[in-house]
Amino acid sequence: MKSYVLKMARKKRIALVAHDNKKQDLIEWVRFNRGLLEKHELWATGTTGSLLKKELGLEVNILQSGPLGGDQQVGAKIAEEAIDFLIFFWDPLEPMPHDPDVKALLRIAVVWNIPVACNRSSADFMISSPLMMEEYPRQVPDYSDYRARQVRLD
Repeated sequence: MKSYVLKMARKKRIALVAHDNKKQDLIEWVRFNRGLLEKHELWATGTTGSLLKKELGLEVNILQSGPLGGDQQVGAKIAEEAIDFLIFFWDPLEPMPHDPDVKALLRIAVVWNIPVACNRSSADFMISSPLMMEEYPRQVPDYSDYRARQVRLD
């Protein structure tokens, strides 16, 4: 598949999402990495964003709560090339009523080739990368052939 380069700016647009059982872990992680994260544009789903603002006083663009469409809003922003990076602390042991939305969000992040961290360890490795503070030439799949395909209606 063909691809094109999309320059990810030095100031990344980072989405922060956490399931209820992982919110405290995300808050602690953000607190630890606050100095670095403040240099970037932060987005979060409803409850997570509200907690980050309240607990840490961070500037966060808040979307809807995940089950009310926030996961889908993050996915749409990824598809619109308005989110560069996804930190999503999800709980693999707790069934969620919006599990299809969670799967769709993770899928869209892979479709558009953005970095994704699903736990504290992967988030630590990603945020400590030297690429975090540099421009990054992200390879984005070129879906023009897919968009131009002929669909038969029987």
